Amino acid sequence: MNSPEKTDLTNCDVEPIHIPGSIQPHGCLLACDETATEIVRCSENAPSMLGLDGPPIGRELNAVVGRELSHSIRNALTRSRDGGGSSLLFGMAGPNGGRFDIAVHRFKGAAIMEFEPAEHDVAEPLELSRTMLGRIASIASTEKLVANSVRLLEAMLDYDRVMIYQFEPDGSGQVIGEAKRTHLESFMGQYFPATDIPQQARELYVKNPIRIISDANFKPIPVVPVLNESGEPLDLSFAHLRSVSPIHCEYLRNMGVGASMSISIIVDGALWGLIACHHYGPRTLSMAERVAAELFGEFFSLHLNALRHKQSLDASASARAALDGLLQQAVQVQDINALLRSRLSEFARLIPADGVAMWLDGKLTVTGTTPPESAIVDLARFATTVAEGHIWATHKLSDIVPDAEAYSDLASGMLVVPLSQRPGDYVMYFRREVVQTLNWAGNPEKTYETGPLGDRLTPRKSFAIWKETVRRQSKPWTEEERQFGEAARAALVGVILEHSELLADERSKAEVRQRMLNQELNHRVKNILAVIKSLVTHPTGDGETLETYVEALRGRIQALSVAHDQVIRGDGGGGLIDLLEAELLPYRSEKNTINLEGPDVWMDARSFSIMALVLHELSTNAAKYGALSRPGGHLDVVWKIDDTGACDIKWTESGGPAVEPPSREGFGTVLINRSIPFDLGGESNVAYESDGLKAAFRIPSRHVSLRTAARAPSQPSSIEQPGERNQQLLSGRRVLIVEDQMLIALELEQILEAAGIHVVATFGSPRETLAFLSANPLPDAAILDVNLGDATSEEVAAFLVENKVPFLFATGYFDSSAIPQPFSDVPIVRKPYSEEAILSKLDKLLSGQLPQGGPDPDGLPGQPLADGR
Repeated sequence: MNSPEKTDLTNCDVEPIHIPGSIQPHGCLLACDETATEIVRCSENAPSMLGLDGPPIGRELNAVVGRELSHSIRNALTRSRDGGGSSLLFGMAGPNGGRFDIAVHRFKGAAIMEFEPAEHDVAEPLELSRTMLGRIASIASTEKLVANSVRLLEAMLDYDRVMIYQFEPDGSGQVIGEAKRTHLESFMGQYFPATDIPQQARELYVKNPIRIISDANFKPIPVVPVLNESGEPLDLSFAHLRSVSPIHCEYLRNMGVGASMSISIIVDGALWGLIACHHYGPRTLSMAERVAAELFGEFFSLHLNALRHKQSLDASASARAALDGLLQQAVQVQDINALLRSRLSEFARLIPADGVAMWLDGKLTVTGTTPPESAIVDLARFATTVAEGHIWATHKLSDIVPDAEAYSDLASGMLVVPLSQRPGDYVMYFRREVVQTLNWAGNPEKTYETGPLGDRLTPRKSFAIWKETVRRQSKPWTEEERQFGEAARAALVGVILEHSELLADERSKAEVRQRMLNQELNHRVKNILAVIKSLVTHPTGDGETLETYVEALRGRIQALSVAHDQVIRGDGGGGLIDLLEAELLPYRSEKNTINLEGPDVWMDARSFSIMALVLHELSTNAAKYGALSRPGGHLDVVWKIDDTGACDIKWTESGGPAVEPPSREGFGTVLINRSIPFDLGGESNVAYESDGLKAAFRIPSRHVSLRTAARAPSQPSSIEQPGERNQQLLSGRRVLIVEDQMLIALELEQILEAAGIHVVATFGSPRETLAFLSANPLPDAAILDVNLGDATSEEVAAFLVENKVPFLFATGYFDSSAIPQPFSDVPIVRKPYSEEAILSKLDKLLSGQLPQGGPDPDGLPGQPLADGR
C-alpha cells in the first residue's frame, strides 16, 4: 500500500510495511473471505500465472482453481492457526495444469493463498536440513555454533554471503558470524545502529520468522483492490510474498546485493538476532528450501537458548566459587580489609569488566583499566549519593557525572557494589567506551554505491553513525550481572559484619526476623490447609453425584487459588471490583446484563479470600439457576463505604426464573450465609424472592479501605457467546468419526470431547469403519467426511441409513454437489470446522430437528451454506 507521503529515512520507522498493497513477482496471491468461499482480492499477475480466463475477483474459489484444489486448500486452512504461520501444500496442480507450491493462512478475517511455481522436490531440501541439524546438535559452545551454522547455511542455500547478527538491548546489532565467497570483503564484527532495522520490521520478524527477497530490483505486483468495502487494506504480516520497503531494497542495492533472505533467531519469545543471507544477483528459493531453512533457524534458536542458559549457569558457578573461596578466607583473618585488598583480582572475576577499583577505609586499590586515581576518589564520594545500601550501575557515566567525559575512553560504564551498610566503602567495576573495544574485520577504505536515498544506507555509513550514537557509552550491565553484584554485596556485608562490633546485634535481629517469618508462614499454611480440608470434607447432599461434587470442589479451590495469587502479588489483599469482574467474566454475554457499580475498595488478605469463595458461589448459582441462566436476566452488584468505614454490598438478580428457598442447606449456602459473619465479624443476609435472589453483605472497616474515587458503572460485555444448546442432550452421547486427515480428526475429537460427547472410534477408510460397525454396538450419531482419499464414505452412509443411525456429512467443498445423490438431504458441516456449527448441528440432529431424509433448515441441498456450516 502506497503511503500518502514519500517514505524516506526520516519516517521509515512508521512505514506500514505490513500493508504494502503489493507482492514480489515470483508468485501470485489470492485472498478470500475467511471461509475461503469467494475471492475478494488478488495480485495483478494471478490471472496470467495461474492461466485464468479472466479476473478472479467476485468468483467462487472452487470455480477458479478447481474443486479438488479448493478442497485441499480448505483442509490446509483447517490445519493453520488464525494469526499464525502458514500451512503448506507442495506440488499441487493449478488451473493451468502447472504445479504450484501453495502457502495458506488466515488473518484478520481473510483467507490468503500464495502460489509459487513448484521447482524442487520437497524431499531433498528437508533431508539436507535433517543432516544439518545433526551437524550442530552436539555443539557445546555459542561461538562454535555460530561459526559452524553460517558455513552450513552457505553450503545448503548457495548464497554468496551468510551472516548472523546479534541485537544489543538498545536495538543496535553486530555481525558475530560470517561465511562468504573468498573474493568478498568481510563484515565480521561490524556494528549497525538500531535505526537500520525499524521497530515495525522487528515486530514482523517475530511474527514471520523467514523473509525472502528474490530480486532487489523487482517491480512490485499490486494487490487489487487496495481497500476492501470497509476501507481496510490487506494485512500481509504472515505472507511469504509480501512486498518490501523501497528503503530496504535501496540498502541492498547500495551494497550490490541482488537477493537476500533472513531467518529470525527468537530466544525466550524475543528477537535475539537474524541469520542474513546475501546474493549478488537474483536468487529465488523454493518453498521446500525455505521450509528447510526455517526448520534450521528454529532448531538453531532452541540450541542457542540452551547454550546461553548453560553458559550463564557456568559463569555463575565460577563466580560463586571465587566468592565462596574469598569468604572462607575472610572469616579466618584478623585484618579483613587487608585481605579484601589483596584479593582484588578475584573480585574482578565476579562480573565481566575492564577494570576494578576498591575504596575501603579511605584507601584505594585498583586493577585493570580504570579512571585516574583522583577521579576514582571523586567517584567514591559520588557513590555515597546513589548507592544507598544497594548496587548502582550506569553505562553512560558522563551523562550523570559530567567530569567523567574526560576519561570516557577508559571508563564509560560503572557498577558500584557497597561493602557495608554504612556509606563510604565500595568496589567499583568499570567498562571502557564500547567503540574503544571494536575489532572489525571490514575494510576501512571500502566505498559503496550511493543510491537515490543517499549514502546513509551503506554498511560503512551505518557503522559510522552507530559509532556516533554510542560515544561515551559502555556495554550495558545485564540484569544477571546486577543480580550477581547484589548477591556479592549481601555476602561481603555479612563477612565484614562478622569482624565488627555490630555483628552480635545484627545476628540477634536477623534471628528475630527469621523466627517471626517462620511463625507467620506456619500460621498461613495451616489456615490454607484448614480451609481446603473443610472444602474437601463437607458432606455431600442427597442425589449429589461425584461429577457435580468434583465440579463444585474444583471451582471453589480455583476461586481460592485466584484469591491467594492476588494476595501474594498485591499488598496483602486485592480489589473488590477485580474479584467481581474475574468471577463474572465467564457469564457475560449480549443476552444478559451485568452492572457493577461502586468505589475502588481494597480488601485485606483475609476478607479477599473469604469474598472469593462467596462471590464464586453466587456467580455459579446465578449462571445455573438464577438471572444469568436465561436470556434477559439482569444482575446488579452495588457497593459503598459507609460513615463507619465498613463496606456494604448488595447483590440483586432479576429477569431470571422463579426463585424458591432451598429445601436443604448445602455447603454453598453455608458458605454464603455464615463465612462473612464467622470469619470477618460482618453480616450476611440472603432473600429468595420470587423475582430473583437478593443478598446484602457487610464487611467491617478493619478489613477494607477506600483507595480512589468512585468507579463508573461497568458496561455490558460484547463478547460473543455460542448459541443456546441442549448440553444435557449432547453429554454422554456416542459419536463415530470418519475422517482421513489425522490432524483434522484430532481437532474434531477435541471439540466433541470438550462438550462431553464420547467419541467411540475414528477411522480413515470405509472398510475399517464398516468392520467396526458390524462388530460393535451402533453409535448415537456419526460425522462422515465425504471424500476419504481415493474413496468416499457412501457405503458407510448407506449402512447408517439402513440401521437408522443419524449422521452429518463433512466436506471442504463449497456446495453440497459433492454429496452422493441418494443422500442429498443429509445435513452438512463445512470445513474449516467451527465448534458452534458442529455442536449446533449435532444438537438438532439428536433432538430430531434434522431428520434423515428431510431438508436441513440451515441450508438447502446444492446451495451455499451461508453460515459456514
